[in-house]
Formats: sequence, C-alpha cells, structure tokens
Amino acid sequence: MENLETINNIHTVAFYNVENLFNIVDDASTHDNDFLPSSEKRWTKKRYERKVYKLGSVISKIGFEDSNKAPTIVGLAEVEGKDVIEDLIKSKDLEPYNYGFVHYDSKDERGIDVALLYNKDNFVVESSKIFSVYLEDEKGEQDFTRDILLVSGMLEDEKTHLLVNHWSSRRDGEKETAYKRIAASNKLLEIIENLKQNEVNPKIIVMGDFNDNPNNTSVKQLVKIGNLFNPMETLWSYEKGSQSHNFRWNLFDQILFSVNFFETKKGRFKFDEANIFNEKFLTQHEGKYKGQPYRTYVGKKYKGGYSDHFPVFIKIRK
Repeated sequence: MENLETINNIHTVAFYNVENLFNIVDDASTHDNDFLPSSEKRWTKKRYERKVYKLGSVISKIGFEDSNKAPTIVGLAEVEGKDVIEDLIKSKDLEPYNYGFVHYDSKDERGIDVALLYNKDNFVVESSKIFSVYLEDEKGEQDFTRDILLVSGMLEDEKTHLLVNHWSSRRDGEKETAYKRIAASNKLLEIIENLKQNEVNPKIIVMGDFNDNPNNTSVKQLVKIGNLFNPMETLWSYEKGSQSHNFRWNLFDQILFSVNFFETKKGRFKFDEANIFNEKFLTQHEGKYKGQPYRTYVGKKYKGGYSDHFPVFIKIRK
C-alpha cells in the first residue's frame, strides 16, 4: 500500500456504458417501452433497484486499490435521465462520496444520454455544454444521436476539460454506419480545436463508447489530428476488450488525453496508467459466454448482471 500522501495525489478517471439504465416510468417522448413493468422484459422496480445497487458497487471499486477512493471522474453512457443518475449517486456504495453530476437530455430516439459524475471534493465545474452531431438518414431526414458533453473545471488546482461521447452504433453494419462515427469524430476535433484556440496548451480528457476500436479511422484521427494519446491501443487483444460481439473482443470504450499529461512538471497531473476494469465478478462465470461481461439482459431474457460493457479507466497523479 502506498503512503497516504501519495494516495491523495492519485485520481481515477473512469468511463462506463451502463447498458440501458432506465427507470420504470413511461416517458412519452422516448422509446422506453421495453423498460417498463408491463413490457416483455418485465422491467420492475426490484430489478431497477438491483441494477442501480450493482452499478454503484462496480463504480466504487474502480481504481480503489491504488487511490483508496472511488473514481474522481466517471463518464457514463446509456442513462435515461437525471432521476436514474440521482438514484445511482445515492446508492449504498457511492453515497459516502460527494458526487455531483452534469447531464443534459439529448434528442436520441431511444432516450439515452451521456453524463458525467464528479467528486465535488476534488473537481469544481466551471462550465458545461453539449454539442450535437448532425446526421441524416437515407431519406435525407435528420437522424438524432447522442450529444457530445463538454465539462470544464478545476481538478484540484488544474484547469481540465472533459469530453464524454457515445457514438452511433454498428447495428446496421460496421461499414454502413461508419460515416456516422466519422461525423462524431469530426465534431469532437472541432471542439478540441476550439479549446486550443481559447487556451494555451489546455489539458483535455476524451472518453466514451465510440462503437469503434482504436484502429478505426474515427478514433485514429483523434490521435493524429487532435494530438491526443490513446493508451487503450495496447490494451486491446484477442483475449481482452471492453465488449464482446460474436465471441470477438472490441475495445469500443476508450479514454484518450492531450499529450501534456506526459509533462513532468512538479505539482502537475501526469498520466500514470490505463486499464480495463474486467474483474472476475463482472464476468459470466460459466457456459459458452464465460469471461464475457455479465449483462442485465440478453435480448428479452433477464440475466440480472451489470452491463454488456466493462468500464475502462486511467489514473493520473501528481
């Protein structure tokens, strides 16, 4: 165990796609009908509360070993709205931490959004804003997706910009939908460029479920054009990822950051390590899906797990 002074200088920044965190109330403006007590999935109060408790217990453990605390920053994907985030931060394992959150409703058709949790003892929000990604469907009509969330503030005494993403899925085919993720990537590069024009050498952390891997163009151009570093490139392998599809591992969940996190100035935060939080308790224990994320549902069948994604995280320290 490291000494207390060192522990206090370590912060964990995590990202977690929590797989359809819907409450049980019908929202007429979104397609949340799958997640109601009356639906085929039978999404009941008990199941909802169990999921909230389980997600809280996962988040509380990310990076705990080195920092002796839950993550300072947590980006979330697939949350229905403010209510579920409030329930999450009040859950048994997260309540001891002084979490605040930033969330905006997006026009995503499924009614799922991104959000940012932050420990108010370590991070002070100065501003936040959402940016929409303009997409069109085959008919030339606007196709709504999740917004990109920008939160700027002080991580202790250091100005830091956090960008949370959840790009369009591959549901209609990887190649067929690639243009949507390129559009999101271009919008993100535009935001980064704007930050650089308004501030000398800004510290930027980008996180999200990109629905693309580190070797896809949409992510590679963030490194090349945005001058970001992607520590996830070396974590992805045939045996390791954050999400599995047809028994192949993907690393759609990634955290990238500006290269000034490698500067070794005294009293400044620098990158320490990155990893996938794939502890055994988060995996299926048996059967043909052994080792894969233990999910809440497979199709309409309730499994009672956590999520179909593993969280990912980086550690930064002074």
